Amino acid sequence: QILHNTGMILDLKRSSVCDLEKDSKDSADADRLCNIEKAYSTVLSELGEDVDREGLLRTPLRAAKAMQFLTKGYKETTQDILNDAIFDENHDEMVIVKDIDLFSLCEHHLVPFFGKAHIAYLPNKKVVGLSKLARIVEIYSRRLQVQERLTKQIASAISEALEPAGVAVVIEAVHMCMVMRGVQKMNASTVTSVMLGSFHDDPKTRKEFLALTMRK
Repeated sequence: QILHNTGMILDLKRSSVCDLEKDSKDSADADRLCNIEKAYSTVLSELGEDVDREGLLRTPLRAAKAMQFLTKGYKETTQDILNDAIFDENHDEMVIVKDIDLFSLCEHHLVPFFGKAHIAYLPNKKVVGLSKLARIVEIYSRRLQVQERLTKQIASAISEALEPAGVAVVIEAVHMCMVMRGVQKMNASTVTSVMLGSFHDDPKTRKEFLALTMRK
């Protein structure tokens, strides 16, 4: 009887937590959050954990919220952030923003990869607020990704928004799927690049970009 009552109390605690979230979110988001929470509870149970012990009571909900944050880029678009941040400017020299921190999730194992993004573009009568380049990185990195696609998506988004003479993106990242599991190579890093327009066609322009961004 005591064990039965304890189980009912724990169920009520879980329900009340989910109900509180529903009160603070719109219905669709709250339903998704509760469904993700239930999925994490199942995963923990199947791993052999006791989801009713004190330390894990709120873990499924915390994990659900974390996963929603780590994938919030699905709900954001470049149009949303760039509408009021593109300006007419008679400037045609290279613009570089380097060492932009990025964090993403590998879509193959759902473990993190993280590193730096370096971005350059050659304006074609239009420039963008510098912080918006970092926001574009954030939008696409906060999704389930592979580094190769992430690099291309960032470059394409900038190219489509600004129609510049060229865009270059380089990402250097460490993948936890190579560090924590599998081959377990602690010092391995991955570098990907996408060169569009003049950065692709003109070796001198590409060389200048790489010299400016890759030097420490």
